[in-house]
Amino acid sequence: MPTLLDFRRRIRSVKNTQQITRAMKFIAAARLRRAQETAVSLRPYASGIREVLASAMSRIENPEQFPMLAERPEERILVLVASGERGLCGAFNANVLRRAFEFLRDHGDQTLEVIAIAKKSRDAFRKRSWKIVGEYVDITTKADLGKAVEIAAEVMKRYEAREADSVYLIYNEFKNVMSQTLRVEKLLPLDRAALATHDKNAPPASSADSVDYIYEQPAAEIFNKLVPRYVEMQIYRMLAETSAAEHAARMTAMESATSNASDVIDALTLHMNKVRQAAITREIIEVVSGAASAG
Repeated sequence: MPTLLDFRRRIRSVKNTQQITRAMKFIAAARLRRAQETAVSLRPYASGIREVLASAMSRIENPEQFPMLAERPEERILVLVASGERGLCGAFNANVLRRAFEFLRDHGDQTLEVIAIAKKSRDAFRKRSWKIVGEYVDITTKADLGKAVEIAAEVMKRYEAREADSVYLIYNEFKNVMSQTLRVEKLLPLDRAALATHDKNAPPASSADSVDYIYEQPAAEIFNKLVPRYVEMQIYRMLAETSAAEHAARMTAMESATSNASDVIDALTLHMNKVRQAAITREIIEVVSGAASAG
């Protein structure tokens, strides 16, 4: 049976753990505010560039002339999987990796290549048989446009060189502090119907926003310049959404851990008091019994 000293040591250990989880919750909350502002502010811009691309594409007579619009049979698929950099964030990493593995198994007949984004994604795919053609770590804690441009350049180079027939993004999209949405998006080739679809995360357009665009340059030239920006923006948005979702998941997990630690401390304190009361009662009985025997 545990002694009073064992209970005190256990309570002290749980209190130390509780201090760590509480500090991690506050750190995640501070980082979440910045990451959430970045993710939310990118949504209107991403929606706007989609609308301009769709408008320019509708004015091009032969859109098949552009490499990013060339649709080929999906024999080689490139998948970008964005996870978190660290653990202690509940099921955040497990959910996105499980969805990525399901996607890869569903396309087992094709040639699959993976670009692992963040440490958890890299470590998980290193243990699997799928081919990793790129690794980017320490980039989802804080979304960086420079890294997004670097990743986009690599993706477009592989697509134009016909090393990939399609490119997909798999990541967690920030919904609110309590939940995230798993997204599987087709990045390349560009789909006219998908570009024309209104982004549900963007602010609703007013009647004044429903206007046509007047281009000074040819639509094809504008389209050719906008496509790389669109790919960069989609990858940058993926990094920003993943960053915000990771911090939110960690804050929620640490808040739950802190609350659970309080429950454990209360339960241990109750058991310790019962043991101490039993020990005091036993000592009193021994003293009374000894006094009765001596009398």
